[in-house]
Amino acid sequence: MNSSSMPKKTETMGVIGQAGPDASQARSIEIANNRLESRDLFVATKEITIGHEGEVYRLRLTALNKLILTK
Repeated sequence: MNSSSMPKKTETMGVIGQAGPDASQARSIEIANNRLESRDLFVATKEITIGHEGEVYRLRLTALNKLILTK
């Protein structure tokens, strides 16, 4: 198995919208072939924030299970 097909892991700090002691704990999200699953991002929340070049974007999960990215 070559290194490009092996799963990669990244660490994220906290979860947007989550209160309590778990909000500051790190969690692992698996990235395989440059893909991650949205269910891994939206654990116990419907919104996450993404920092990109000094700007903050919001990625939200709608009631119809669609994704919306806004600045």
